[in-house]
Amino acid sequence: MDWYGHVFELIDMRSFSNLWYWISLAVVWSTTSHWVLGVPWDVAVRAKKNVSDQSVQDFEDLVRVNVNRIIYIVEESGVYLVGFVFFVLTSLCLIGFIYMNHFAQAVFLLVFPMSLVGLLTIRTAFAIRLQDLHGDELIKRLYGHRQITQLLGVIAIFVTATWGMWQNMVHGILG
Repeated sequence: MDWYGHVFELIDMRSFSNLWYWISLAVVWSTTSHWVLGVPWDVAVRAKKNVSDQSVQDFEDLVRVNVNRIIYIVEESGVYLVGFVFFVLTSLCLIGFIYMNHFAQAVFLLVFPMSLVGLLTIRTAFAIRLQDLHGDELIKRLYGHRQITQLLGVIAIFVTATWGMWQNMVHGILG
């Protein structure tokens, strides 16, 4: 057996038994719950503690810039984005679960919940603009957004882990 054979025997290259997949899953959800509407959560915490008037102003400016950016993207190319996202999700779902391609399953289980977070982000951005939120109300709205994002993350990680363990049992021991 050559060097490549030993490496591929040592590191299982299937998606759900690959350590790098699980590391990337953890990093994606950790990053997603830290960056709420493109604003680092530590900036929101500093603004909530009212460290200084400047920290509150910086927080509100970051939120305003990101809300305007999100709404601009949705208004300019929202229809195209929806079509593209549905095309990708449908393709991954069909290739993964109808044709039983493990890589497509793994990518779908990573991308689908993130598309839900994207919808939540758009909804929150429009709500912030319509209600013209500032100060504590803005922090409270972003906190709720972060809570829902973390709940989606927990559910997504649980579903992905359950499906991955099932696939590893079926194809590892039984297959």
